[in-house]
Amino acid sequence: MKRQGIAILVLAAAVGLLSAAAASAKQTKSSDTSLSGAGSSLVAPLVQQYIGPIGTAYGISLTYASVGSGTGIADITARSVDFGASDAPLNPTQAQSCNSCIEIPWALSATTLSYNIPGLTGQLHLDGATIAGIYLGTITKWNDPAITALNPKLSLPDLAITAVHRSDGSGDTYAFTDYLQRVSKTFQTQVGNNTLVNWPGGIGASGNAGVSGVISNTQGAIGYISAAYALTNHLKVAAIKNLAGAFATPGLRGIEAAAQAFPSPTSTTNGVEMHIVNPPKSAGALAYPISTYTYIIVPKSSSKAQQLRQLIFWALTQGGPKYGPALIFAKIPVKILSAAEKAIKEIQPSA
Repeated sequence: MKRQGIAILVLAAAVGLLSAAAASAKQTKSSDTSLSGAGSSLVAPLVQQYIGPIGTAYGISLTYASVGSGTGIADITARSVDFGASDAPLNPTQAQSCNSCIEIPWALSATTLSYNIPGLTGQLHLDGATIAGIYLGTITKWNDPAITALNPKLSLPDLAITAVHRSDGSGDTYAFTDYLQRVSKTFQTQVGNNTLVNWPGGIGASGNAGVSGVISNTQGAIGYISAAYALTNHLKVAAIKNLAGAFATPGLRGIEAAAQAFPSPTSTTNGVEMHIVNPPKSAGALAYPISTYTYIIVPKSSSKAQQLRQLIFWALTQGGPKYGPALIFAKIPVKILSAAEKAIKEIQPSA
């Protein structure tokens, strides 16, 4: 904790918008300043918690539309919002189209496998190959031998599996398919990894809220949703086998263990990028295999550069640590905070 405290102090000193560390919030307030954002539904519950406090701290009127990562990227590319949010990093084509955008990891959470199996007591255990089989359509019943072998103490029903997926461009889809294509060559070949893929079957729904609703109302359903939505919708989540051979759950400790296994960020021309799915055996028994960063995407040149820098810095050092844990957003490693600090400095006022 001491090391992280030092890193945060260094971060505060380095960011130009807070060059006078002792300056009060009143000195930076601007009552007519607004910031609009759109994108990731994964991060939406956390961003909603920021609206009141960021207004109090800096006079920023913050609005955010939970429309999915794909739409968020499209919106910031079109400059119809001040920032986009995505759980998937920009690919080369998106980065070029966005015209000098920068992506900064500003929250850390997980994508869960949530399910609705009536009468089931105890937690469902799954591994990568079995999850891939469910979404490829080769495992169709809850009492399939592949599932029962992983759950010898559970009484699994002869019930059809309904695999639920996102129908919109989604960062959760990106994280989920990134994991599956790493653990299943067949999935990699037949489906691949992207924010929007061609699923062999199942039911599609829009946004984390949509997928959560289908799971809640469909007996036998399983779907991938962010940890915050599993929590708020009171959905059961599967424990997933990691490379250490343990069944890990998407709690704060499991997410942090996965993130710590990848301490050094990848610096790109468009910001900071991290891939932390399927962490190595060295990550330990707690490491949850489908953990993910979520990014804020902003223009490097903006008439609202100061407000954007204030928002991102505040989210990293105050908002996230205060409001994140209750929504299953974990502590960001010090090296990622340091990389984010460098990226924040690239946001400059437009001429």
